[in-house]
Amino acid sequence: MPLRTPVLDDRSYAQLRDELVARIPVFAPEWTDHNPSDPGITLLELFAFLGENLLYRFNQIPDATKVAFLDLLGIPMLPATPATGLVRFETKEPAGVLVEQHTRVLAGDVPFQTLREVTAWPIGARAAIRMPVTEELDRETLEYVGRAAAAVGASTTEIRAYRTSWGAYEPMKPGGDVLDPATSIDGTLYVALTSALPDLTALAGGRVTLGFVPESDVPTMQVRALDPCAGEGQAPPSPPMEWQVATVVPVAGAADPATADPIWRALDVVGDTTAGLTGPGVVELRLPADLSDIGVYVPADPEALGAGDQPPLVEDTELQRTIVAWLRVFRPGGGAIPAAESVVVNAAAVEQSVTSTAEFLGVGTGEPGQTRSLVHAGVLGDVVVDVEEQGRWVTWEHVDDFRASGIDDRHVVVDRESGAVSCGDGRRGRVWQVGERIRVRSYRSGGGAAGNVGPLAIKAAPDCPKATVVNDLPMRGGADAERLPDAMARIPAEFRTRDRAVTASDFRELAERAGVARAEVLPLFHPLTPHETAPGVVSVVVWPRVDVAHPTAPRPDRVLLDQVCRYLDCRRLVTTELHVIPPTYRRIAVSVGVTVLPGHGAEAVRRWVERVLRQLLAPLPPYGPAGRGWPLGRRVFAPELEAAALQVEGVEYLTPSPMPGSGCLVGIRLAEETAPGVWSEPLSRSIDLEAWEVPELVAVTVVQGEALPPGQVVDPPTPTGPAVPVRSPLEVC
Repeated sequence: MPLRTPVLDDRSYAQLRDELVARIPVFAPEWTDHNPSDPGITLLELFAFLGENLLYRFNQIPDATKVAFLDLLGIPMLPATPATGLVRFETKEPAGVLVEQHTRVLAGDVPFQTLREVTAWPIGARAAIRMPVTEELDRETLEYVGRAAAAVGASTTEIRAYRTSWGAYEPMKPGGDVLDPATSIDGTLYVALTSALPDLTALAGGRVTLGFVPESDVPTMQVRALDPCAGEGQAPPSPPMEWQVATVVPVAGAADPATADPIWRALDVVGDTTAGLTGPGVVELRLPADLSDIGVYVPADPEALGAGDQPPLVEDTELQRTIVAWLRVFRPGGGAIPAAESVVVNAAAVEQSVTSTAEFLGVGTGEPGQTRSLVHAGVLGDVVVDVEEQGRWVTWEHVDDFRASGIDDRHVVVDRESGAVSCGDGRRGRVWQVGERIRVRSYRSGGGAAGNVGPLAIKAAPDCPKATVVNDLPMRGGADAERLPDAMARIPAEFRTRDRAVTASDFRELAERAGVARAEVLPLFHPLTPHETAPGVVSVVVWPRVDVAHPTAPRPDRVLLDQVCRYLDCRRLVTTELHVIPPTYRRIAVSVGVTVLPGHGAEAVRRWVERVLRQLLAPLPPYGPAGRGWPLGRRVFAPELEAAALQVEGVEYLTPSPMPGSGCLVGIRLAEETAPGVWSEPLSRSIDLEAWEVPELVAVTVVQGEALPPGQVVDPPTPTGPAVPVRSPLEVC
């Protein structure tokens, strides 16, 4: 039985009027004219009208009451989340520039700050791999390969021919700039350090930070299944990696000193936020204290250049002149480095936030549950709160709630959305005593969708005038604070999930709260064995809110998948194996032939039919058959599409056309792509999807008359003869 909203007073205007008129003989028996023409009756009717309006407002729950309900239930409104990403600094100072932690960088009026200290050196970086050569070579190239093979003492059948492939330098260029060491001949990623300065002695013993962003595209759920959610506090161990720098000293004892390989010296990894180059972040390397033997190795025999264990061959003479050193990284125990979308030097992680320091909150009163407000709302991370107790400052611990707090526990709770700091009530958490001063040493605030700026948007570093800054990739992850209507709508879900993921609806609601447009749950489903039941496994399919590259079939990137994974990991059962995977699309095409009613514009009707079909088959809310996107596994049935097209005003009927392979006449032709550019029309006029699939409408063609073959695009009419331009007439004064 559904819960019904209680009505405190449901009397209508007529009931109020009749009740007032019925009281006239009791209070004013001399009043005998009760007709509508009587002025007194008019005043009673006016009072009844105003009373009905007051009762209507009386039955409404104001926003202030809703906020009070949220406070009583202990359900805080969700704060804004900050956008994050990587930036790189550039400088011409020979001694480098120190960029301190919390340095401001700006994308217009949107502030960001660096999360760690970094030294910007006057160097650049270009990443490369050795790509194997598989195509047939021309005669001149074969001769060059033969000479290079002879120089290293091998035959052409024993060598592994390669070409130097550069990438991860312009990640936003069309088609991407991904560099995959797994496809190279040695599984190694090489980084050439470049500089316009002849002397780099200032780098001796210094720290060089390399920003690494793995390929964000996750093409299939099988690829994602190789990296399941590890669990809260159970992040998988970082795979080992070895960083080395090339010297100009040849290896001792070589059979031919003229073709000897250089010595590679190991580098110390001071810091690594990439978890062994498995995620986006920064790797901090310490260079040797003596750089006298660091440089570009050139063998005595020019035919051996780039062969053996030397750095890759550089054919671009301009780039070759700027290279000052070579770095490389590989897995010591085997395995390849993940595909890289961006590899830059002088990199720093930034966040759309501002750090505030030294705020005086007030003086304690001894009352339970005292609250003090910070200057800035939208608090991020922990807040460092100090309380002066008997002449000395004591740091109080920042906790999520007071449920586990004891009487003497010095705990504070922060409402991140409003910036309110509260103490306990004396039973759960100590209270601020009379006269005790309260201060905040530091906290971060900010966030919002405004931080999701595009590439090259961050261009200003006002606190660092000797360096420039730029972001090669867009900032991601920013979201605005929750609105009150959304918070109210979340209350039933809060009572169902209680912030833990057990049922399928729990996983779906919590995943959508983590920042995705839509989430669907597949219980007992493992992406690597989709046709078998997998006990204890839960797979969550997620769709991003926006995907500029695939607007009709949005796909989440690796960053979003990891974000949902982390959010669900701490809320699932410890016995549940969790996979957060991208959607799997089945590519389909639809072709419609319409007959337009007289008096309606054919072009407008055609466009409306196309829009209705696209919205019906769309994967994201508020579209789809039920407003949540096309359901997983629901078959695409041509008659259902016909019914949607016939609802468009101006469509008289769908023009019948013969269906290939059948004598039936149909109004809509439906096909699926069986091979690139090859479309197959099923005789059943339906496309059955797997339980984990949704349709991707690749092409929809709407024409007057008979429908065209699905997938065929209507070309614009071409002129009958060659096109010749005509100049505008000259103006004569």
